[in-house]
Amino acid sequence: MKSITLDDVAKLSGVSRSTASLVLRGSARIPEATADRVKLAMADLGYVYNRRAANMRRNESMTLGLIVTDISNPYFAGLTMAIEEAAHAAGYTLFVGYSRDDAERQYAQIETMVQQQVDGIFLLPATGSELAPVCGIVDRLNVPVLQLARYFSEELDYVGPDNVGAGRQLAQHLASLGVTFAVLVGGPENSSARKERIRGLAAGFAGTGVGFDVNGTAATTNNAAGGAQGVARILDQGIWPGCIIAYSDAVAFGVYAELRRRSLEPGRDVAVASFDDIALSELLLPPLTSVATYPGHIGSRAAESLLNRIRDSTLPPQRSLIEPALKVRASTAQWRPRT
Repeated sequence: MKSITLDDVAKLSGVSRSTASLVLRGSARIPEATADRVKLAMADLGYVYNRRAANMRRNESMTLGLIVTDISNPYFAGLTMAIEEAAHAAGYTLFVGYSRDDAERQYAQIETMVQQQVDGIFLLPATGSELAPVCGIVDRLNVPVLQLARYFSEELDYVGPDNVGAGRQLAQHLASLGVTFAVLVGGPENSSARKERIRGLAAGFAGTGVGFDVNGTAATTNNAAGGAQGVARILDQGIWPGCIIAYSDAVAFGVYAELRRRSLEPGRDVAVASFDDIALSELLLPPLTSVATYPGHIGSRAAESLLNRIRDSTLPPQRSLIEPALKVRASTAQWRPRT
């Protein structure tokens, strides 16, 4: 019995073989009506797509890897969804792993993904990541790696927010309100994102008279528990800032909780501001002032960059920054200096 081929499917559905192939790969470039016609022809003919054989012919697996630190963080969840959507539109399947911010666990996951012959890897680096172990794994099969949101090497492609610009915007806003002393709470101490946000805050506060000690910031985990711990550490020292700046909105949730545990009201007794502007930020009481860093834009740009790298490995390292935008809400807007 003659086996059914993709040419047979294309002929029955009235499209070219290349169009039929794009439908099989899930490409968003094909109109829905055309894709439905091809799928109907496949069903009528009993066509079964041999993905393994097709990938071997192309010497590609049509899979990509993504390793992030923590999917429970809404920001990272949004980033993951954006990457998966872009990968799907390009005909790729995405494998996802979680390092829990542990570099050794991350290296093991990279090793596994390379063994599974992914065509490229998106990496939100764990704290303490180093270039040598990563390259020692991926160079064996020439698998490109793109850094997301944080970076540890200038030799690998990177897509993330303009953290320095975000810090500068937030600092200038707080200075305009009459804040005289601000502290930063939360975030992994040695992450590139935290260092850049501190640098931007310091630049924005420069010359304004606002006190901001870059060495006195309270580094913690990037979650609500870390926010609560950081606030407790500062207040227990007798420090009373005009504004507490959370490293991220996830940290800010803990800042709110710890302030209220001490009978202090965010936005009234202490101004609170943050970074990332996840969807829940404007639903807090009071709504949280935050700098939007657009994980969806980062995910889309990252997918485009990694696919370009897969197509042309000779490109020099690419660095792409997403422009942030300050979203002013009641957590700072309703605050007034103490008299």
